[in-house]
Order: sequence, then structure tokens, then C-alpha cells
Amino acid sequence: MNRVALLGLPRLCALWAALFTLFPCGAQGNWMWLGIASFGVPEKLGCANLPLSSRQKELCKRKPYLLPSIREGARLGIQECRSQFRHERWNCAVAAAPAATSPVFGYELSSGTKETAFIHAVMAAGLVHSVTRSCSAGNMTECSCDTSLQNGGSASEGWHWGGCSDDVQYGMWFSRKFLDFPIGNTTDKESKVLLAMNQHNNEAGRQAVAKLMSVDCRCHGVSGSCAVRTCWKTMPSFEKIGHLLKDKYENSIQISDKITRKMRRREKAERKTPIRQDDLLYMNKSPNYCVEDKKLGIPGTQGRECNRTSEGADGCNLLCCGRGYNTHVVRHVERCECKFIWCCYVRCRRCESMTDVHTCK
Repeated sequence: MNRVALLGLPRLCALWAALFTLFPCGAQGNWMWLGIASFGVPEKLGCANLPLSSRQKELCKRKPYLLPSIREGARLGIQECRSQFRHERWNCAVAAAPAATSPVFGYELSSGTKETAFIHAVMAAGLVHSVTRSCSAGNMTECSCDTSLQNGGSASEGWHWGGCSDDVQYGMWFSRKFLDFPIGNTTDKESKVLLAMNQHNNEAGRQAVAKLMSVDCRCHGVSGSCAVRTCWKTMPSFEKIGHLLKDKYENSIQISDKITRKMRRREKAERKTPIRQDDLLYMNKSPNYCVEDKKLGIPGTQGRECNRTSEGADGCNLLCCGRGYNTHVVRHVERCECKFIWCCYVRCRRCESMTDVHTCK
């Protein structure tokens, strides 16, 4: 480790101590900082100096080879969250660098809203996806392909298990071990409900990965006859998982802020309908993301680029919350109509174009 990094370690440790003090409910989410590029390389800092809970640090020390997968899982979750909500009033904005006054997702991480539900689900799914992918790639000794699917199949249908099936069960096991912890250790009733809800949403994210597992096959036979097929299970792209979780977000269920033996729906008339394992749950209604709220760290939509012709969430009418929009012309200059001249250079024209850009008032 270089001298500058070593000198910065005491300050970094103090920073995370402040975060844990200020945001006890969000402390379990501080690992998400590992997905921010400006955080640096966690392998160089070591488990003891990372923004992890005590349980996570112990797991990290026992399995340090999983750090790259943890970092990649955090990066995947953050990236997909920003992609799914890029046109919404809440656009899943994250802090650019660690700050002692805010976790990576700010207020939304512990607000108990629909946005909180999506964050926990997509981050847990990202961890499952990255760890499972790392196992299949042979990057770890204690996991590899799914050995339960290496034999068997259907001789009558002309296929058998083979290849390397993604061991999603190991990824889900590690995600639970890393993110979930006993709720009974919490005494505050409100915190207990929030933690139970967050852990349910963690599991909903993991179930989304398992639900979208698919079977791929390769044909074998004379002249491509496909007399026999070798099949294996594979995970979907993380974008597909993000789309499924966004749909779950749109249909999320509000629960009561009082917990008895289990969580229940807030509306009494709906309580006979069971809550499924893959449902996203929230406790509090979302704030007004239209206007800036410095106390909650909400930037508002002023200055956001919008689509004047769209009637969707990215349209100026919805995104600007009825405040109207400004239009300004942007000039683009680029090289075009390039030709190779013998010998030996490329000659291009200089092309200009004008584009109308609309931003919320």
C-alpha cells in the first residue's frame, strides 16, 4: 500500500465510525460504498478498514477472496438502480464520494419508502449475481459450478445435464450471510420493523435472480442433427433482473408500522391476501421529489433534462412537476465523412448540428 493511502486510513476509519453513529439503521448498507469508483480498491485497504458491520468484517476476514465479488455486486446494484430510474423524479442519485453525513444512497436508504425497498432488493440481487458468476468462472476454491446438475436428464427426450450450471444457491447463501442478521438483537420497535422489512426486500431481490434462471442447451449429432443435447442452467443478464424488480417496485405493498408475529398489510381490508416472498414492501409514503429538500438530501428536478414530446416519466410535464421547462440550443461539432487518403492519413470534414435541449424550471 502506498504512503498516501496509509496516511488516509485513520481519517477513513473515523469517517465510517461517524456514519455508524449517525445512521444505525443504515449501517448494514455502508458496504454499498464499495461500488463507488471513487472509493478505491477495497483489497488494498483490508477488511478491518472497510465500511462494514462487525459481522461483515468477520466474514470478510474468513473469506477475503470474495472482496472483488462484493465490490462488483455493489457496483452492479448501483448501476442498475440508476439505469432503471434515470428518467424518474427520483433518479437513484448516489454520492460521488464518502461523506460523514450521508450513506451512499442518502435519505432513501433508511426512509422505509418504496425507494428503500428497491435499493435493498437490487443490491442483494447484485451480490448474488456477482458471487455466482465468480464461482462459475472458477475464481474461488470453495464454489464452482452447480454439482447437483452434473448428472441426470431425460434419455427419452434426448438431453442430459452437463456444462457448467451457475450455482445460484451458493450466491444466495452468501448474500444472506453477508446482508442479513438476527433482528432480535434490536430493541427499538420502529427499527425492528424497518430491519425486518429491509431483510424481506433483500430476499425478494435474491428470489428475482433465482426466478429468472434459464436453461441453455448445445446440440450434438451427425451433421447437426441435434440427436443429443447437453444442457445447463444460467443466470440472466442483470438488466433483466433490474426490469423485474422495477415491476415489483411499481406494485410494492405498504405494510403496517407495527410488527406482531409477522409483517402485515397496512390496509385492513387487504390483510387476508398473503405477502409473498418476492413482493417488495414499504412502510412510509415517498416524499415529494419535485422540489429540493436539503434536510433530506433531495435535489429536486430543477435543471433536469426532459423530453418535450414524451408522455412518460421522462416527459417535461411529469418530470418538471408542472413548473414548465426552459429550452436552449446546443451546438455539436464533430468530424464526419472521413476518408482514407493514400498514403497515409485520414481526411475528415467538420460537421455542425444544432439540438434543442429542454430542462426543468
